[in-house]
Amino acid sequence: MTRNGWVVVAWGVGYAGFGLGCELSGTALFGADRLGWVVVAVGSAAAGAGWAAVRRQPSAWLGRALWLLCGLAATAAFSLLMDVLTLVFGEGVDSVPDAVNRALAAAGALLLAGTARARRPAGGARRPAPAPSAAPATVQLAAFAGTLAFVPYVVMKLVWAFGGSFAGISGAEMYDGYRRNGASGLWLTLESWGLDGTVLLAAIGVFLLWALVRPWGQVFPRWTLLLRGRRVPRWLPLAPALLGAATLAPYGVVGTGYLVLCGAGVFGIRQGDFATPGQALEVAWVGIAAFAGYGVALALAARSYWRRTGDAGSVC
Repeated sequence: MTRNGWVVVAWGVGYAGFGLGCELSGTALFGADRLGWVVVAVGSAAAGAGWAAVRRQPSAWLGRALWLLCGLAATAAFSLLMDVLTLVFGEGVDSVPDAVNRALAAAGALLLAGTARARRPAGGARRPAPAPSAAPATVQLAAFAGTLAFVPYVVMKLVWAFGGSFAGISGAEMYDGYRRNGASGLWLTLESWGLDGTVLLAAIGVFLLWALVRPWGQVFPRWTLLLRGRRVPRWLPLAPALLGAATLAPYGVVGTGYLVLCGAGVFGIRQGDFATPGQALEVAWVGIAAFAGYGVALALAARSYWRRTGDAGSVC
C-alpha cells in the first residue's frame, strides 16, 4: 500500500505540474481556456490522497476519494485510443497537449484504481492467484454480441479495400480520400493490398475480447510455445481493455444518440466525401454500431476479468 501511495503522489505532482505548465504557457486543453486549472486540481487532490494512503491504511472516505479521482482521470483519458491508432499508422494527432493529457490521465486512472483496491492489512499474506476460469454465460453472450457488432463494419471496409462500392462511394474514391486527407504510407500500402487497417485492428480487438472471457486469457495456452502454462500478467489484457472500453463505449453510446437525432432531423450530419446526407448517415450507423456494441462488451468483459483474476493486493 505504501509503494502504491508513493506512486500516486508522484503521478499527482507530475499531472498538476503539467496542468500548471499549460496555464502558464497559455496552452488550451481540449480547446477550452482555464481547463489546465482543473488538471492542477485533480493532480493536487491525487497527490494528497496518495500521501494519505502512505501515512495510514485507507479508510472508507479515502477509498471513495481515490475512486472519484480515478473516474475523473478516466474521463480525461477519453479518446486516447484514437490517438494511439493514428500514431500506429504514422499519422499525427490533432493536438499534442491534448494527447499528452489523455496519456497522463489514463496512467493516473490505473494507478488510482490500483491504490483504491490495495486493502491488504500490513504484513498480510498475499493470496494465490485464482484458478483460470471462464466468464459467466451472460458476459460470454455479451462477447458474442460485441463480436457480431463488428461484422457489418468489417464487410463495409473490405468491400472498399477490394475496390467495390458501398453507400454510393467506390473503393477507388475511398482510397483517393485517404490519400487526400494525409493517410500514412503504411495505411495506403495496406489498402492497396486489399487489407484495411481498421479491419486488422478489429481482429485484434476481438481477440482481446475473447481473451478476457476465456481461461486461456489467464494462462498462456499451448500454441504460445515457450510461454505456455505461465500465468498471463493481469495488466497485459487489462490495460488495453480498460483503455478501449473507456474510449469506445462512451463514444459509441453518445454517437448512437447523436445519429438518432440526425435521423430525426434535429442535427445535420457532415457529408464528407458522400453525395448525400443519407449515404453519410448509413456509413456512420455501421461504424457507431460496431463501436457501441464492441465497447460495451469490452467493458463488461474487462470487469469480469478484473473480478475473476483479482487478489487482495494489486491490479497487476
